[in-house]
Amino acid sequence: MGMQGTDQTFVNGIDTDHQAVSDTKELLKPVEGGGPDHWAKRRKLFKESKQKSSTGEGSITSDITEGSVSEDAPSLDMTTQDTEIGGFYTETFHSAAWVYQGDNDITGAMPPTLNSRSRVISIRERTVRINKGTGDYPWGFRIQFSKPIVVTEVDTNGAAEEAGLMVGDYVLAVNGTDVTSIPHSEAADLARQGPDVLTLTIGSDIARGPNTPRPGCRGYLHKRTQSGLIKGWRKRWFVLTHDCCLHYYRHKWDEGKRLAVSTIKLERAEVGPDLSLGKQFVFKCRPLLENRVYFFCATSNQEMKRWIVALEKAIHPVTQNHVWVDVTQHNSNLPPLAVKNPECLGLLHKMDRIKDMWIQHYCILKDGCLYLYSGIRATHAHGGIYLQGYTVREQPYGSRKCTIELKPPSDEFKSFYLCAENPNDNKRWIAAIKASIKKWLPLHQALQDYNNHQPEETRM
Repeated sequence: MGMQGTDQTFVNGIDTDHQAVSDTKELLKPVEGGGPDHWAKRRKLFKESKQKSSTGEGSITSDITEGSVSEDAPSLDMTTQDTEIGGFYTETFHSAAWVYQGDNDITGAMPPTLNSRSRVISIRERTVRINKGTGDYPWGFRIQFSKPIVVTEVDTNGAAEEAGLMVGDYVLAVNGTDVTSIPHSEAADLARQGPDVLTLTIGSDIARGPNTPRPGCRGYLHKRTQSGLIKGWRKRWFVLTHDCCLHYYRHKWDEGKRLAVSTIKLERAEVGPDLSLGKQFVFKCRPLLENRVYFFCATSNQEMKRWIVALEKAIHPVTQNHVWVDVTQHNSNLPPLAVKNPECLGLLHKMDRIKDMWIQHYCILKDGCLYLYSGIRATHAHGGIYLQGYTVREQPYGSRKCTIELKPPSDEFKSFYLCAENPNDNKRWIAAIKASIKKWLPLHQALQDYNNHQPEETRM
């Protein structure tokens, strides 16, 4: 049940970095019925566009031969990026490590990540075979007294780690015997009395095991281009998002207000410094899915290294989606009324700041995710918002005195504005969203809770 794009944000982009030249041609295009006044306006617009280009986008004259770089031609980009038209906005979830605590009171005797009362939302089962090592603890892991039994520690470079056992996994069976309802000491005896290859049936759910944060980076770079009439280096605002895609805009202030000029999918791309162009601080990126090489120029060696480190971290995809991401993918493929136990449902208007208009959606709130449907009879969700890290409050927006503001943990991420049918409905949604967000904890807080409540354990 793997995610094919749910942990990415939405839009099919086209590389239109040659748009400046097209805009210039459009300004000079004659219109039927035009007269002297019309052409005077055209000349004025053309002059203003040239001034804007020279101040805002200043192309650097190239001293590089045309054959040394790939042509910057428009090409359909099948990656996704959030445009507030659709797709799942997941950046806050992927930017930090989160664990699910459900509806449990965190003041209990066990931490929320390992609490035996945690409601299992989704289970991913796998078989782990551990070759017996040497010493007093030959298997190299520790289990906790709970139902189900939870793995609380895995020795570094031990037999269990080599077999793929992870902290937060819970044990369903030992050598084929179901252990979900027996004490952890009996499960340990089953392991010790068994063969030299310990076979465990392991389960995972969204309450056990944090997600893996992904890198983000943003800033101005000069990008080498071969498109249009002007060839050379153009200054662009680049944004490496936490879904491991590199987007670029003409200006910093375009981010969040306009579509990206283009999006580069970094999975398994080749990234590194480049000395072939005879310029300092140049590095290149060769995406796996594109037949071209991108060249970028930073302002300093330190800045170049910062980008290369961030890009190298982004090009290695997470090998397995977090279970909760699979859960949201599953739910998004259901009709709205088929999602089990929703926390809130109904009509909401969402502000699309690119179109500058409110768009109505039928919405389902479930476990920290707001699913957006075109209507109550829709067959699947067309988008959604991962709510980890957001705060929610009632706030005026534009001409509307009462809207729901979803505020991100920092300005790096997007704010969202929603509006229900009436003020009482707004309050109902705000209360439900607050409760849903509280189901998730940052990993550092969960670890602190765990250290404050040490459970009974057995080392294997």
